Amino acid sequence: MFDQFFSQISFVDVFNFCVFITFSICYTYQIFYVFVVLTRRPPERRAQKNHRYAVIISARNESAVISDLVHSIKVQNYPQELIDVFVIADNCTDNTAEVARNAGAIVFTRTNDKEIGKGYALDYGYTCIKERYREKDYEAFFVFDADNVLDVNYFREMNATFDCGAQASTSYRNSKNYASNWISAGYAVWFLREAKYLNQARVTLNTSCAISGTGFFIAADILERHGGWKWHLLTEDIEFSAYNILEGVRISYTPTAVLYDEQPITFKDSWNQRFRWAKGFYQVFLRYAGKLVKGALTNPKGKRFACYDMLMTISPGMLLTIVSVTFNAIILALAAAGLMSPGIMIASSVSSIFFCIFNYLVFMFVFGALTTFTEWDNMHAPAGKKVLYMFTFPLFMLTYVPIALLAIFKKVEWKPISHTISVNVAEYSDAHDKKERI
Repeated sequence: MFDQFFSQISFVDVFNFCVFITFSICYTYQIFYVFVVLTRRPPERRAQKNHRYAVIISARNESAVISDLVHSIKVQNYPQELIDVFVIADNCTDNTAEVARNAGAIVFTRTNDKEIGKGYALDYGYTCIKERYREKDYEAFFVFDADNVLDVNYFREMNATFDCGAQASTSYRNSKNYASNWISAGYAVWFLREAKYLNQARVTLNTSCAISGTGFFIAADILERHGGWKWHLLTEDIEFSAYNILEGVRISYTPTAVLYDEQPITFKDSWNQRFRWAKGFYQVFLRYAGKLVKGALTNPKGKRFACYDMLMTISPGMLLTIVSVTFNAIILALAAAGLMSPGIMIASSVSSIFFCIFNYLVFMFVFGALTTFTEWDNMHAPAGKKVLYMFTFPLFMLTYVPIALLAIFKKVEWKPISHTISVNVAEYSDAHDKKERI
């Protein structure tokens, strides 16, 4: 009986089984994260002191939205004399600098067509601040994108995290245009899932979180120690996270500090942005994977898991899906050309391709639905759209597959993403603060 069973197992079955086991072993811990979030509360923090902060905003042709962000900082429930807002007008060809200055920001104009990227702009801004405002003695630096707006209690909540000893912290990333279409909703659900079911679980378990894009602070002594912002890969935020986790810095998360981010609404903009992200993740993986593996094996107890978690964050896990589908497609092509005997291997390849794609879609639907139901009150959209976008979310995530594949071979060029949605944060309810978090 067993001899007959094993005689029908082909090398295709063995290969696909190995891919499945590898993926399961690597990422099953994120299922545990879900149970942590649903059964335990994140730590509560209260500040004993208000600290002094500098805000750095890198803006390139953002005249349509920059004033909204500056305004949302100026109306914070936090002493305004302790917050200074600096805008880096980075290679602008519009009146971003003038708009930001009129809104109350201090503006530095940067012109450099050789060193392009947010990381370089942040480094330039930090250098200008240290040269011209050293006497202010800022204790931490906040980083936002120009299209963001903040909840009025954002700084109060982040200050509590900093006052309790965090050297860096990210925040709850919501979206100001969730309801625009299936593309913006796909982004929104992904970032809400990242905040709720990754970073909240991490901070609850007292391990390190990861900075993602926008809405975070960094203690001044970290930047002082490195001489500024020295992380310049395409995904400078992920590079910063990987580097500092290796240095033993524990990045925190503040679930009560709410930021609203504008998401792309055209597939072209979305493709360009995610292509850059995919390429950036490959860059970070190539540079830091070996060190993270070593850290996961040899770091002091309590810091090993943070290295492993970061390794899984930057690991091209989607490549396992691509490799599996590609391998099985090649087997089918060879069989169709008569270069390989048909039969069991063809059936195995067809079923494996279907199994791989189907499982990916189901996995993403479950996470999208879970995020939608638990964050329902924080999604600013009609109920019908929330339900609809639960079903389009897996399709949005499936479009990452060709992006991740092309990013391996194709060179990336920075392309601007247009931000045009102007909102006042007062338009949003305070549902996030009123909601009893699970």
